[in-house]
Amino acid sequence: MSLSVQHPPSLAIFCKVVDNYGDIGICWRLARQLHCEHGVAVTLWVDDLISFRRICPEIDVTLESQQAAGVIVRHWLGQDGVFKPEEIADIVIEFFACDIPPGYIAAMAQCAPHPVWLNLEGLTAEEWVEGCHTLPSSRHGMQKHFFFPGFTGKTGGLLREAALEQRRAAFQRDPAAMAVFLAQFGVMPAEMAAIKVSLFCYPHAPVVQLLAAWEQGSEPVTCLAPEGVAFDAVRAFIGDDAAAGASRTRGNLTLRVLPFVPQDDYDQLLWACDVNFVRGEDSFVRAQWAGKPFIWHIYPQDENLHHVKLRAFLQRYAVDAAGAIDSVGAASEDWNGGISANEGWAGLWPALQADMARIAARAGAWQVQMLENGDLASNLLAFARSASRTE
Repeated sequence: MSLSVQHPPSLAIFCKVVDNYGDIGICWRLARQLHCEHGVAVTLWVDDLISFRRICPEIDVTLESQQAAGVIVRHWLGQDGVFKPEEIADIVIEFFACDIPPGYIAAMAQCAPHPVWLNLEGLTAEEWVEGCHTLPSSRHGMQKHFFFPGFTGKTGGLLREAALEQRRAAFQRDPAAMAVFLAQFGVMPAEMAAIKVSLFCYPHAPVVQLLAAWEQGSEPVTCLAPEGVAFDAVRAFIGDDAAAGASRTRGNLTLRVLPFVPQDDYDQLLWACDVNFVRGEDSFVRAQWAGKPFIWHIYPQDENLHHVKLRAFLQRYAVDAAGAIDSVGAASEDWNGGISANEGWAGLWPALQADMARIAARAGAWQVQMLENGDLASNLLAFARSASRTE
């Protein structure tokens, strides 16, 4: 039987955690949205419950099977196991070619009709994605389709919940709510007037230089960094204690260490800040929906292939009617270990500050552009229904 709108399907997502929080962050947002907005019965298989719990505190790391937000969460313990055809979901998603268990694939092959099998790929702005999006390949006598998120109407779009923009706008219209939210992390009323920056990056980012630029800069900065992020640089600035709740002010910089928070609270953190440094894929996408200036730290790849990915995005994003926004390009290159400006962050940060109004306007225009592509969950379901009719 083909999938129908009247009868929501079952769906399984297989996720192996490589990027600590990015992989599970994407899969968890997708799973929740598919269940809550589309009524899909979702099972999320994940191999690292400890990382999962940091963004979803209700997860019990001792359980092999549990339910969270209506989603069945299964601890993916290995590649062994025998499955029956009746245990197989109507739609099966392997995130980023993670090689789902052979026993599950064998049971898929026994189903009639076969489930819709999708390889949900990583996000990139490179043009070749448009030609590969939804392409089929033959696997074990079944069809598997590649499904690419992306930035154009010829891709699957970006993850975005239906009420996200409404929630963001309401939060940002309410300064009191914003102050209450930040106060839980120790942010004082006087700090609300400073430039507020969230910092989420990989360990090799030039954080020491950035902190120095803020400390010696002309305007107050409040930096909010989750515990464990840029640990060495944060500990060097604060002192011996770099645990959640620690803080220190030196020069024009106040640095506060935050606990890891659930995804919805992280969204609010991005909304509350004036500038966001984000990493990987999940926080990168959420920064775009926040509509604020941001700098992206990409997951590093061999032979510096991530620089190609960065430049492909900058060619789309860091340009407005007046041309390229050079400060965003220069800062992004340096942050990712590319060609550095001679003056380093002592010059890069003031250049970004000088361009903030232009960057913020571009961020808003980019949101409007991305909304035209629909959202990833809805696009994925629509494609799955179409593919099931041809299986």
